[in-house]
Parts: sequence; C-alpha cells; structure tokens
Amino acid sequence: MSGENRGIVRDQPPEIPSEGGPLAPFHGEVPPAPDWFRKAVATPYETGSVTVKGANVTYQRWGRRGAPGLLLVHGNGAHAHWWDFIAPYFASRYNVAAITFSGMGDSDQREKYNMETFVEEEVAVAEAAGLFDGPTKPIIVAHSFGGFVTLVTGAKYGERFEGMVIVDSPVNPPERPHRGPDRKGRPNRVYPDLAGALGRFRLAPPQQCENLYAMDYIARWSLKRADGEGWTWKFDPLIWTHFDPGRDPGELLKSARCRVAIIRGEDSSLMPDDVGDYMRQLLGHQVPFISIPHAEHHVMLDQPLAFIAALRTLLAEWDHSDPHRTV
Repeated sequence: MSGENRGIVRDQPPEIPSEGGPLAPFHGEVPPAPDWFRKAVATPYETGSVTVKGANVTYQRWGRRGAPGLLLVHGNGAHAHWWDFIAPYFASRYNVAAITFSGMGDSDQREKYNMETFVEEEVAVAEAAGLFDGPTKPIIVAHSFGGFVTLVTGAKYGERFEGMVIVDSPVNPPERPHRGPDRKGRPNRVYPDLAGALGRFRLAPPQQCENLYAMDYIARWSLKRADGEGWTWKFDPLIWTHFDPGRDPGELLKSARCRVAIIRGEDSSLMPDDVGDYMRQLLGHQVPFISIPHAEHHVMLDQPLAFIAALRTLLAEWDHSDPHRTV
C-alpha cells in the first residue's frame, strides 16, 4: 500500500481545496512516506476471522503466539489497518492483534448493532488470536469509540485482562454532554474513480494532519468497489441509527476490573483539559495520564512515533509494577 512516490515531493502539506479533502491534490498518487512507515506497513501479518452472533469479524495478527497479548482497537468508522504502522513496533515483545468491528472495514455488517455485541467481538478476537495463551493476561489499547467499547469490556470482563489503555476517548463531565455519532444514516456516496474517493477522505472530527502518507494509507483500506462501477466506503452508514450506547461511561470507567491508563492528544478537541481533569477525578488520580504533544484526536496519525514511544514506556512500567488504584 505504500507504493512509489513517482516524483511527488512536498516540504509542506498541500493546500486543501474547498471541494475536496487533504488528499485531493495528489489526484490518486501515493504521498511520499518516510522509511520507517514504509517498512512498518510492509511487515507481514496473519489475517483471521471469528464468527460472533452470526457475523464474520476480521482481525490481523503480528508477532509470536504464546507471547503476552496486546489487542489494538480502532474508532468509529475505522478498521484494523489504522494500526498497521503501529503494531509492528510491538511484535517483538507481544502477540499483537488488531480487530475490525462488525459494520466496519472488511467485517460483516449486521441488521442491528449494540455495545454488548462489540464487547463480545473484542473478547472473541482476543481468544481467536491466542491473546489469552501468553504468560500474562492481555492488554487492550483502544482509540476513540473503541475506548468506549473497551470501558464496557473492562467492567464486564476486566478480570481476564491485565489492563486497558484508553486513547482519546472522552468521558465528559455532566455539564459537557457527549454528542455521539451522526444517527441520520445517509447512504455512502459512490465515486466514479479511486482518485475521486481518496480526494474526499476526511478525518472525523475534522482536523488537519500533516502525515498525509498515513491518511492515504488508511483511506485506501477504507474503500471498496461499489456494486456496478465506482468506489465507496466500507463502513455501514446505518450503524448508529438505532444504537444504544448503554451504561454511563463515567460509571464504567470507575468500575473497571483491571488496570487503566489514559492517553490523549494534547491538542485534541474532544479531550481538553477540563475533560481530562474530570477523568482523573473519576479515577482518583491513581492512573497514568499521558498527553502527546502536537497531537489532536487521531493521535496515532498525528504523532505516530511519539505515540509508540509513550505506549512502549507505559507497558514496560506495567511489566514491573503493581496497580495502586483505590477507586
């Protein structure tokens, strides 16, 4: 997926035209990418799937079975390939798996979706990928919407996991209600060609991202051939039309039955200081709370190497310490 640069060299992100997204100026060409990224996404991985409540749920796996387990969980409308340039940096130490929730990526779509089913998908993929077969309990690292799913997993199945790292999943104070995803369920648009589809790719919530090579990579994995002609998005636009988010995320955060750590983008529009302070308060100021500088909500896209370094440090500390959380 990294492809050839074919002569495109830019010192600054290209100007975003009003009619398109940040990839539009490349007209379907692959943006230049650094060596570390190209090597990471070229790292071989195993693909697998597991059936959960009648739907086929896909995953990718890196590393050695029997090593400590690490489950990587994506956000709303995303897929496991968001972790393709992160997971290889943990494969020498962990048995790493990245899930694609039903209704997203290459997993099957459902007639109805709910939080409990997404939780069962997390556990089923962890089992299928052998994450429970290591010498220690597995750890979940979950971004955005995946973090809310993981809060339920931690409350329901936390004793099966060593810990969960919640990445920019805001648990808002009562005076700042969470809006949640769009429930209108508009059909996904069909684009006549791949270049046109890539040119419309944007992050949600909206933000700039200098690492266009990473955006291009995940955008290509987010698209599929439409019925007939053209290209369209893989995610099911009807997921949220009748979705019940379930329990209050603040109560779930406090009731986690495993270790907890929080990572946020320091410039995230979803996790400003007041939200972070509220989450620390809920956890009794007893857990690691890490802010990644110059990162917005999509932390692994904005500052991938800083994110990798922070997560490696956190996991190494967890290897040699005991939890002290009292809430």
